[in-house]
Amino acid sequence: MGWVTVSAKIRRDLYEKLKRYGIPVSEVIRRALEEEIRRREEHEVREALKRVQEILMKIPPEEIVSAVRSSREER
Repeated sequence: MGWVTVSAKIRRDLYEKLKRYGIPVSEVIRRALEEEIRRREEHEVREALKRVQEILMKIPPEEIVSAVRSSREER
């Protein structure tokens, strides 16, 4: 895995507070980005599950039961 550098402009007073409190900027940014990606991936999965649910709701229950039984018999 390689690394890339990202940059952002922040207000000077914020930068000074980061330095005063010894806040590790790279670590905070990395965690924030990872958390945002995790939230978006979860949202993506939820949306996909909603679409699957809509499709499955259109299939009659008897057809699902029949497919499950058929699958079990193939084993």
